[in-house]
Amino acid sequence: MQRSWLRDHFFNKRRKQRKQRERAFVENGGKLLEKLIVCCNGKPIPIRTFSDQQLRQATNNYSEHLGKYWYKGSFEGRIILTRHSSDYLAINDLVISAQMSAHRNVLKPIGCCLETPFPIFVYEFAANGFLADRIYVSRVTQGHHQPMVWERRLKIARQIAHAISYLHTAFQRPVIYMAIDMENIFLDEHDVPELSNFLVSVSIPEGETDVEVYHGFQNLRFCSPELRATGKVNEKSDVYSFGWFLLELLTGEDSYNITRLTIDEDSTLVAYTHDPAQSSSINETADPTILAEDGEGGATLEQQLQAFLDLASTCTEEDPQRRPTMVDVTKQLRRIERFTQTG
Repeated sequence: MQRSWLRDHFFNKRRKQRKQRERAFVENGGKLLEKLIVCCNGKPIPIRTFSDQQLRQATNNYSEHLGKYWYKGSFEGRIILTRHSSDYLAINDLVISAQMSAHRNVLKPIGCCLETPFPIFVYEFAANGFLADRIYVSRVTQGHHQPMVWERRLKIARQIAHAISYLHTAFQRPVIYMAIDMENIFLDEHDVPELSNFLVSVSIPEGETDVEVYHGFQNLRFCSPELRATGKVNEKSDVYSFGWFLLELLTGEDSYNITRLTIDEDSTLVAYTHDPAQSSSINETADPTILAEDGEGGATLEQQLQAFLDLASTCTEEDPQRRPTMVDVTKQLRRIERFTQTG
């Protein structure tokens, strides 16, 4: 009798789990299909579907956690990344990643699992991990990582700027990324940057110049002043966030864990660079590992570092109208790169 009860209990539990997976697959699949039709104009995008069991086996039950919502695994002899989300916006991430997959500097999606309450996404593996681990002084020291050389930082800035420009200009409606952050940029085996996490990205409606977003987005890292004030964003909001990103590349400082620069407790990297009373010379502002790279190119290096800082300051102007577009930012970074090569 007991054995019969256990058997029935086991099969009922398995049946319930199967129905839950089937229900999740139908619901998530419908959302994904609807979003793909709206955003991709019916263009075919190769997205593979995985079962929950396949991904558990591929990741050894998600045993190798890389940070936040990322896990490493291996499927059919190929190293993969899986990304977990507990957010209703999860579908948004995969759809925009798929739209952007042709861009060299975007983490490439492979597929997804739709059997879980919130989809799990599968991406190509980025061998050199997070950009943050190679830039933030605190992480470089703690993890014994090789700090990134200036020439590579400059190139990464230009490549990410181009990816954001692509979001703003390549589609029928501009897409605002809204998540520019060292933590959202991976590096491949050649240190080529790959942008990820389009969870909170949003399109500007046709005929509009900005878009109102969920009020919780006002707490995002590097939130622009106009987002805090009005709850609305446009392309210039990304420019502001990108300015923060440039400052972190230049200083090696994590904006939320500043260890080297002397900044007032209630101040920020942006306020520091805009306040003549606080900010110091470029030689004191820049990451010391950059300044130590080449003793004989001092004057040229100092000029390009100053140009980089000036661009970051322009991007983080309080007034959105005084900020450049991301297209202009990309061009300016390319000019600074050429100055490096010819200066």
